[in-house]
Amino acid sequence: MKPVFALLLGLGAVVNAGMAWAQTGGNLPVPKVQTIKAEDASISRWLMRLHDAARSRTYVGTFVVTAGDTISSSRIWHVCEGQLQMERVDALTGAARSTFRRNDQVMTFLPERRVVISETRDALGLFPNLLNRADSSIAQHYSLKVLGRQRVAGLDSEVVQLVPVDALRFGYRVWTERETGVVVKLQTLDAAQGVLEQAAFSELKLGEPVNMVKLAALMDNTEGYQVQKPELVKTTAAQEGWLFKAQVAGFKPMACHKRMNSDPSVHSGNTLQWVFSDGLASVSLFIENFDAARHSQMVRHDQFAMGATHMLTHRLGPWWITAVGEVPTQTLAIFAQGLERTK
Repeated sequence: MKPVFALLLGLGAVVNAGMAWAQTGGNLPVPKVQTIKAEDASISRWLMRLHDAARSRTYVGTFVVTAGDTISSSRIWHVCEGQLQMERVDALTGAARSTFRRNDQVMTFLPERRVVISETRDALGLFPNLLNRADSSIAQHYSLKVLGRQRVAGLDSEVVQLVPVDALRFGYRVWTERETGVVVKLQTLDAAQGVLEQAAFSELKLGEPVNMVKLAALMDNTEGYQVQKPELVKTTAAQEGWLFKAQVAGFKPMACHKRMNSDPSVHSGNTLQWVFSDGLASVSLFIENFDAARHSQMVRHDQFAMGATHMLTHRLGPWWITAVGEVPTQTLAIFAQGLERTK
C-alpha cells in the first residue's frame, strides 16, 4: 500500500479514513426497522440537523478511525462563534501531526520535519462532518431506515441507516447524539451490508469550553517552522480544456483547482483536481501529464482500495487520470472514462 499512500499524498488527496468493524458481535439488535421513503420531508430535516450540529457545537473528544488494517486515533477540539469555526486535530498514532482549521484555512504542523503546510480548502465530508453540503437532493439517492438507539462513548444516540437507491454509491450507518444531532459514529457499508469503514468517538464531551483565542494563537505561531503554501489556482474544467461527457446520478461538480508545480525536478507539469459530490460521497479526478518514469509501474496495477476509499488510474493519450473517492470501483470507472479532451 505504500505506493498508494505516496500517490495520494503527492496529489494532495484527502482520504477519509474509517474503521473496519468486526462482523461478529457488531450487528445491531434491532427487532423492527422503520423505513422512511426518500420523498418524505423528514429526511431533509434530519440531514439539515446533522449539517447544522457539526458546525454549531463546541466539543472535545478522541476518535478512532481505521481503513483496512490501518488503525489510528486523534484528539479533536472544536469551537464555534457565529459564522467562525475553529478546530484542532492532533494525531495520537503514527507521525506527530497537528492540524488547525479556521473555516476554510488549514494549517498542518509536522514537527519532525519542522514544516507547516498552509492551505485553503473545504472540510468536505471529514468526520464528524458527515455532509458535504446542506442539500435536500440527497434524499433522491438514499432512503432512510430508523434502527433505534444505542450508547456511544457514554452518550445516548439514535441510529439510522442511509440506503443507496443504486449501486453507484455506498450506504451508511450513522449514530447521532440524541440531544444535539452530532455524529458520534459512522460506518460505510457495501452492497452486502458489510462494514467497509468505521469512524467513532471513544470519548466525547459536548459543550466543553474551548478557547478560540488560544487555538488561533497556536495556529498562527509558526516560529521555527518552514511554511509551505502549495499554490492552488481556482479554475474550471472547461477553461482547462476538459469535458465530463458521462452522467453519474446525484454527483455534481463542486470545485476545480490547478495545483501549480514548483519542484524543478518534476517535469510532469501541473495537476488539475476536479471534485464531484452527491452531498455524502465525493470523487476527485486528478489530471496530469503522463510521466513514464512515475506512472508506468502503475499501469499493471490500476485499481487500489483501502476501506471505502477506492482509487483507479487510467491513461488517456498523453494524460494520466487518477480517480479517488469513497465509492465503488465501477463508479470511479465511469468518472475516469467519461473525461474528454476539448482542446
